[in-house]
Amino acid sequence: MSTTVQPRTRRTSDQANHPGISAGTLLQRVEHLLYRAAAFLLVVAAVALLVTAVLETLSTWTSGVDQAIVRLLDRVLLALMLAEITYTLSQAERTHTLTATPFLVIGIIAAVRRMLIVTAESVGRTDLHSSVFMGGLAELGVLAVTILVFTLAMRWQASAWPVSE
Repeated sequence: MSTTVQPRTRRTSDQANHPGISAGTLLQRVEHLLYRAAAFLLVVAAVALLVTAVLETLSTWTSGVDQAIVRLLDRVLLALMLAEITYTLSQAERTHTLTATPFLVIGIIAAVRRMLIVTAESVGRTDLHSSVFMGGLAELGVLAVTILVFTLAMRWQASAWPVSE
């Protein structure tokens, strides 16, 4: 009868105190739980936002179609931003890496959303010499440049770090 002797491995103090789970493993599990909880809350918020937007649009449709549509677009774009953040969280949780592209997409959506609001607010102001109108025009210019820069950054990142399949 032969017996094999298993070599003894040194146990760290963490393993000695808590056999079966390490501090790193526990932190990873908590991190995954936090990502999932945040993503779930963002999905709930986006769904609630869309439902509220539709109900609000239906109730204000008779008082002003233009304003109702602008508010609906504003809410839908905000829901898209929440969806993109949720996607970013799920990608980060799955791959353990963060990339700039989702944040650039969120920035583009936010800039377009703000452009819609500024345009809707300035519809009634046709005085070209008004400081409010000129400020809105300057903001639209800055937002357009922001969208251009974010788009170029996305293209640069895609060409600098091609996605491997």
